[in-house]
Amino acid sequence: DTIADRMMELRTNNEPHKFMYMRGRYSPTSTDLAYGSIGKIFGSPNSYSHSAICAEAEKMGPGYTQGFFGYRDYDLAKTRCLVVWGCDPLSSNRQVPNAIAKFSDILDRGSVITVDPRFSTSAAKAHDWLPVKPGEDGALAAAIAHVLLTEGYWSKEFVGDFKDGKNLFKTGATIDEAAFAEKQTHGIITWWNLELKDRTPA
Repeated sequence: DTIADRMMELRTNNEPHKFMYMRGRYSPTSTDLAYGSIGKIFGSPNSYSHSAICAEAEKMGPGYTQGFFGYRDYDLAKTRCLVVWGCDPLSSNRQVPNAIAKFSDILDRGSVITVDPRFSTSAAKAHDWLPVKPGEDGALAAAIAHVLLTEGYWSKEFVGDFKDGKNLFKTGATIDEAAFAEKQTHGIITWWNLELKDRTPA
């Protein structure tokens, strides 16, 4: 009765949009009956599946960057440098058993770097743990990009290069976009001028 009373209170106040239905893993009743119907019948657009923060969200990254909307996992069998950033593949990933099985081999043949405020399982086993302050991942990423560009470590085969062959990525310096011949990326000089030119590690 408590749930029904609360729902009817929203209906009486003409606030059905304040009702939200969230569900976990799939089942015939939750999918077809509850998830598929309750919100619509009640008059609320707010029905959410766990997929919104799980599988479907995971597919968006490779979908928009590689054109592959599907399940995939990483080539851990050949990985020599694993950067675990803001996640823990040993605890939460689509392929936890695979990550656990391959992790020790990566430790033996290469290096593991974990970027996470938490001392996670991956951080405990990593060669290096960077306990970044919560919310400062972007600052770290910008500083890394700044160093890669100023020291000439970007992939020229993929990104492109300056037309005269000289590295014009200098701290604080604005670059003419026409000076760079871009290949597979888009807007690297714009990104440098607007964001990266002053983002030193300091």
